[in-house]
Amino acid sequence: MPARDTIIDDRPVHLAVRDHGGDGPPVLLLHGLGGTLLHWDAFAPLLTGAHRVVAMDLRGHGLSGDGPWEWEAVLDDVQAVIDRLELRTPLVVGHSLGGMIAVRWALRHPDGPGIVNLDGLRSSETDPRHYAGIAPADLTALLAELKTVFDAQAEAMTRPIPEAHAAMFPGRSLRTTGEGVFVRPDAALAGRIRHDPHFRDSVPAVAGIRCPALFVLATENLPGLPGRVGDLMPALRAGIRRDLLPLLAGRPHLRVLEPAASHAMVAERPEWIARAVLDFYSAKAAAER
Repeated sequence: MPARDTIIDDRPVHLAVRDHGGDGPPVLLLHGLGGTLLHWDAFAPLLTGAHRVVAMDLRGHGLSGDGPWEWEAVLDDVQAVIDRLELRTPLVVGHSLGGMIAVRWALRHPDGPGIVNLDGLRSSETDPRHYAGIAPADLTALLAELKTVFDAQAEAMTRPIPEAHAAMFPGRSLRTTGEGVFVRPDAALAGRIRHDPHFRDSVPAVAGIRCPALFVLATENLPGLPGRVGDLMPALRAGIRRDLLPLLAGRPHLRVLEPAASHAMVAERPEWIARAVLDFYSAKAAAER
């Protein structure tokens, strides 16, 4: 059955949804910052043999409406999709920013079926103390370079993109105004998320999760990182591992996997990620029997 697109428009922030169909317990997919539900188009069919699979555009992204970035409001958006599509209690799978939303969802639903967080625990602009295994002087210099890169990206988002560049983006990632074509989310929303404490560090919240949760951590650098930014990433990953693993001790409902993949793991290894999700749900269901 082909995927079906829906707009939920009877609420303050309308929401774009893609129902991939499938049989079995529901799974809801949440993309990362700057992404759209298209992120899951090749991945979702790998789950539909065992699950009903739905993806959504987050507020301010894709074809969904604009609204302030408030975590509880975003969770209400997720609930609205669940209610409208009658998903009952889905497994929530989130990548990057979507994974951070999934953490908050788990805190709101301690008795839910669980979450899968795909490399969504810390942004690279986290506090310097969250990096591990790097000399302080090197860390200071590299973080300054990283900030310069992100500041330049943020400034560029305030201006229309050249027509030739627009063709590089899917249409649902763009908005057209009288001033030109801009990427979504807009600069204001992206900036609000960029500096949000939970976006900068979601690791402490893991300690409060009571439902089953799987954390899939990147082990490799994204290809093509600018300048020396790539030198920071092993230290970021080491810091996440250092701070996350103690929170899992004595909590068998929380699990970690570390595939040979970068932050772009859904695109790089979709079959592996799909198998991890399927196995996680199967193991959870077996434990409940």
